[in-house]
Amino acid sequence: MSTSTNTAPTAPTIAIVGVTGAVGREMIDCLTSRGFRFGRIKALASARSAGTTIDTSAGRLTVEALNTTSFDDVDIALFSAGSGVSKQFAPLAARKGVCVIDNSSAFRMDEAIPLIVPEVNATELPARQPGQRLGCIIANPNCSAIIMVVALTPLHRAFGIERIVVSTYQAASGAGAAAMQDLQDQTASVLAGKPASPKVFHEPYAFNLFSHNASIEADTGLNGEEAKMIAESRKIWRDSSVRISPTCVRVPVLRAHAESINVTLATPTTLSQVREELASAPGVTLVDDRANNLFPTPQKASGQGNVLVGRLREDPSQTPARFVPGAPTIGFDLFVAGDQLLKGAALNAVQIAELMFPEFARTQSEASSR
Repeated sequence: MSTSTNTAPTAPTIAIVGVTGAVGREMIDCLTSRGFRFGRIKALASARSAGTTIDTSAGRLTVEALNTTSFDDVDIALFSAGSGVSKQFAPLAARKGVCVIDNSSAFRMDEAIPLIVPEVNATELPARQPGQRLGCIIANPNCSAIIMVVALTPLHRAFGIERIVVSTYQAASGAGAAAMQDLQDQTASVLAGKPASPKVFHEPYAFNLFSHNASIEADTGLNGEEAKMIAESRKIWRDSSVRISPTCVRVPVLRAHAESINVTLATPTTLSQVREELASAPGVTLVDDRANNLFPTPQKASGQGNVLVGRLREDPSQTPARFVPGAPTIGFDLFVAGDQLLKGAALNAVQIAELMFPEFARTQSEASSR
């Protein structure tokens, strides 16, 4: 990128690592739909995909094999290829002056690496001057944690949060394109009167639900997804005092995760104040129509950048013995849904890139003119 003050900076080369996966494709779509200016996109994947072509919103791209020289001409690298690949190649890319935004779990709990949700903790991003190359690694959080903290950060800031009990309803998209295809295949098989034959998960998926497929910690009984929600949310908020009890479940939905959340606030407040905070929060869309029983669903969230929040109500188990709707209390329930491929992964990464490279991001005036 040019650093001259007399000419516009050269648009960056962006590498997509894991370009053949569901999130890799969404990253390209987010870059183009949001008008992020780039010189070219470098499509990187494993050697077995090298030489194949893929049609994307940025045009037809030829996939290159990921290797130690892949980042010599790259400015920004969006990684979505698993923690093993990230651990091997992200530090190498950063040493070459590449800004790495990593979607895996490899660096999330490294205290030297920021774990970023732009609506929540953008101030923790490393400083960069326009036109400057900056070798760094920035971690993208777990999808379920992102969806939860976007919905709860307005309440955390306004009233404080003491405790969260959350149950997730996680779609096939969280496990990638193969899991989505497996759900479709199993569903077709069952509807044809044949048995479901799981290929990706350990349990049948069609017309079924089961505990998240992440491995179980023998001592705590938590699965890996649940442990991530606890640790990552606390790191994002820089608040280790929040007590979080998650239960993560796979449900037979193709795309977009949902979560049922019970939250205990530190300061008593009213339902109307909770609704007011959420209605004005960045990244949140309030979908809370009691009269017509219309609330967040995965279908409504699919393709949306915001997290949908609704089913807002006081928790009667934490109110005084005589429940008085509308009176100040500390317990509230809500139901949220968010697109795991977008806000839970690709969009969050692209939003980070926009904050790190604002000279290439579409301006507000450009966005409003479209």
